Amino acid sequence: MSEIAIIGAPVDLGAGRRGVDMGPSAIRYAGLKERLEALGHRARDLGNVMVPLAEQFVPPTSSEKLRYLHPLVEINRELARQVAAIVAEGSFPLVLGGDHSLAIGSISGLAYGRRIGVIWLDAHGDFNTPETTPSGNIHGMSMAALTGRGHPALTSLLTEGPVLRDSDVALVGIRSLDQLEREALHASGIHVFTMHDVDRRGLASVMAEAIERVTAATDGFHISFDLDALDPSEAPGVGTPVLGGIFYREAHLAMEIAADSGRLIGLDLLEVNPILDSRNVTAELAVEFALSALGQRIF
Repeated sequence: MSEIAIIGAPVDLGAGRRGVDMGPSAIRYAGLKERLEALGHRARDLGNVMVPLAEQFVPPTSSEKLRYLHPLVEINRELARQVAAIVAEGSFPLVLGGDHSLAIGSISGLAYGRRIGVIWLDAHGDFNTPETTPSGNIHGMSMAALTGRGHPALTSLLTEGPVLRDSDVALVGIRSLDQLEREALHASGIHVFTMHDVDRRGLASVMAEAIERVTAATDGFHISFDLDALDPSEAPGVGTPVLGGIFYREAHLAMEIAADSGRLIGLDLLEVNPILDSRNVTAELAVEFALSALGQRIF
């Protein structure tokens, strides 16, 4: 049994499409807290960090390289503080999003004062910087920022210097990269497991190696799970769908392997977009995957 603290971050300022700000409500509506408690955990829902609406700002121009930078910095800094407080009291942080820019805050808070690993389960690398981004959307820069690349306001929310070491990160399920982003990832020390690797080796082998890499010299690892890692036929309600993703049982297996490792210390569930969903199925999947990550088994 674990003490689990649920916190929502209804953010869509970092994305190019509206709607993922409703993701935390959709995941809660799918019964997250109640089903965690039925599994035997103690779960507390701390509500949401305060997030301003996009309508409160002058819309950014298409040429801006960091859209909504200042509000996103403040939102992520507050999220980081709250996650750090959750960790300090001995609870497991479960963060609901919202677009993937919020992982800058959740992981900064989880890593405060210690070295952690991260498995980035996603269709995208999120490794752009202001110099390489084709869109200016900060949800495509979050992993770059966490490893110290990009605007200093994003790379140093709580402390100076990179939050993560390149060697402590594994990207899993990747199948959509911008050209300059691809080049930057090749030059980094980050290990990238693409869908080619998943198809050729199987997700069980990929997850086992990813966990080995991100726990070799760390205090544990966090999974930042963008639901667009799944194939859109399985999870239609996501912010940036890409064909050719992982399937339902593969995602469960990945979470079960993470749970079996005994080293999982935090989880994000991100990019659920109810506007694009069908009968809340993607939020239902997010809840199911969280349960698998936190100990639920078939038998």
